[in-house]
Amino acid sequence: MSNDPLVIFTPSGKRGRFPAGTPVLTAARKLGVDLDSVCGGRGICSKCQVTPSYGDFPKHGVTVSEGALSEWNAVEARYDRVRGLKTGRRLGCQATVQGDIVIDVPAESQVHRQVVRKAASARPIIMDPATRLYFVEVAEPDMHEPSGDLERLKAALAQQWDLTGLVADLSVVTRLQPVLRKGKWQVTVAVHHAANSNTGQILEIWPGLHESGIFGLAIDLGSTTIAGHLCDLVTGEVLASSGIMNPQIRFGEDLMSRVSYAMMNPGGDREMTTAVREALNTLAGEIAAEAEIDPALILETVFVCNPVMHHLLLGIDPVELGQAPFALATSSSLTLPARDLDLAALNSGAQVYILPCIAGHVGADAAAVALSEEPNLSDDLVLVVDVGTNAEILLGNRNKVLACSSPTGPAFEGAQISSGQRAAPGAIERVQIDPDTKEPRFRIIGCDLWSDDPGFAEATAATGVTGICGSGIIEAVAEMRMAGLLDAAGLIGSAEQTGSARCELEGRVHAYLIHDGSAEGGPRITVTQGDIRAIQLAKAALYAGAKLLMDEMGVTSVDRVTLAGAFGAHISPKHAMVLGMIPDAPLDKVTSAGNAAGHGARIALCSREARIRIETVVGQIHKVETAVEPKFQEHFVAASAIPNAVDAFPILNSVVPLPSPSFNTGDGADGGRRRRRRG
Repeated sequence: MSNDPLVIFTPSGKRGRFPAGTPVLTAARKLGVDLDSVCGGRGICSKCQVTPSYGDFPKHGVTVSEGALSEWNAVEARYDRVRGLKTGRRLGCQATVQGDIVIDVPAESQVHRQVVRKAASARPIIMDPATRLYFVEVAEPDMHEPSGDLERLKAALAQQWDLTGLVADLSVVTRLQPVLRKGKWQVTVAVHHAANSNTGQILEIWPGLHESGIFGLAIDLGSTTIAGHLCDLVTGEVLASSGIMNPQIRFGEDLMSRVSYAMMNPGGDREMTTAVREALNTLAGEIAAEAEIDPALILETVFVCNPVMHHLLLGIDPVELGQAPFALATSSSLTLPARDLDLAALNSGAQVYILPCIAGHVGADAAAVALSEEPNLSDDLVLVVDVGTNAEILLGNRNKVLACSSPTGPAFEGAQISSGQRAAPGAIERVQIDPDTKEPRFRIIGCDLWSDDPGFAEATAATGVTGICGSGIIEAVAEMRMAGLLDAAGLIGSAEQTGSARCELEGRVHAYLIHDGSAEGGPRITVTQGDIRAIQLAKAALYAGAKLLMDEMGVTSVDRVTLAGAFGAHISPKHAMVLGMIPDAPLDKVTSAGNAAGHGARIALCSREARIRIETVVGQIHKVETAVEPKFQEHFVAASAIPNAVDAFPILNSVVPLPSPSFNTGDGADGGRRRRRRG
């Protein structure tokens, strides 16, 4: 084994060993990592900025020590002096590898930047915002009736708007006198009333009639992506939606890896808190610029997130969430000043509302899904699955609602997949395989043509075919199963067994070739046996969670299935069921809810009544803990088969008859599996 330093890139997960002294940019290029460089590595363009991480990374099996990269050189120092480098950033063309290192490639340094597809739902919301505008005429000062300007402003709000018990921060008081005089004693005031509170807070004041609006952010803070919707707090209209990668991914792709990082690295929780808050400020600035509004007009933000993200956002060490009994520091909803979370990109008086968490592994994101989808008001028994790195699952009707969280991991989002990538232009997102010829056709993000349509090569020349994203790998694996290239156990057959030369020998197992772009200088995109295993693990965790809830409810089937989440919006119901991700149900009863958590955040942003309602509903949801349920492992093992080793899926089989090959012939592939079981 080589003693050369190991270089691991996140979020791609690509890794390799390189001699000491190798520039980071060179290592990235050799591994096919998506790291931009316009100037060709001359230290001029600064496009290749990266963030090295230090400490213990048990998930990656490395400890990164100081000195793992070369010291700053004159080129980096000059660039920092002239244009400025963010704290912790290095130039990939200048920094050289000296030891084992974990390197994060931020979104702005990627050529194929992710399209975070958490679009806002178009469903209506009844407006009842916590922050409202009030125009008032304030009495001028009178020497014979001495009182302060603030007191006369409060009196005007009480008299003209029946608003009493108001308070104002010092930041408002310091601006109050010049604003009153500029407006000739007529001003517009933004007042915030928290849910379940009779008192209000003056957040901002403008001279005269303020007509530029006030705005709020609804943010779905996920493990892998952060999506935000900028909403008009008067009309509820979504003015802009944007998303960025969660920079915490460099500390661990899944939640328990991040908890482990905090446990093993003193101050690691503060590192992750700082990283996510900086990203939120970046997102707020970008989304305000997209909507062409002043960020100072953003007066409210609502967050939905899982419990680990919840604690790290608040600056709470998540260590207790990594061990039974998975105790939350607080499960209640929170209303607090945005400045407490270092959200400097917003108005200085902006307020934050965080939805309540259901339990230690079922967070405010699941509460937001419940607010959006309202299973508690359904006559049918509905299963709601919010598919992400950590899946939230709700099962219920108007009689009872159950909830659990299932650790699916990042495979559904293109991570841990050999040719995987985030959803970006050039990524394969749809796949079909002819069951007779075994030949594939596909579509990529950014082009509506299929790969065998005339003009496809010309239409995709700008982006090329760069990899395969989550929805693409789901369809590819399901199509392989339907075409007889993959057996129920998840083994890929050989060329001889399948009759397709696209089934290539790769070591002791096989891989299926979807696209060979090597002639054009692009990648060969295959589905490997390792990819199949990663998808099996992810979908088995999802299905096992759903089965646990069905056991608890005492049912063997559900009436409806709702797929939620950014990824859930792009899953084909047929392919999801062929894989066995979800229980057997009529395909027309499997629907997409889009980003239900994000929609729930928008509802809470625009409605005080909804905040009060979800706080009540969360108290009525019964939580099932997958981590300690003995039957979870039993369901998980059965669900590793495609679609399932125990459950029959009669409705699916009546629509999509699945072939039943068996490639378990005792050859190298099976032998490898036996050795792993004994080990």
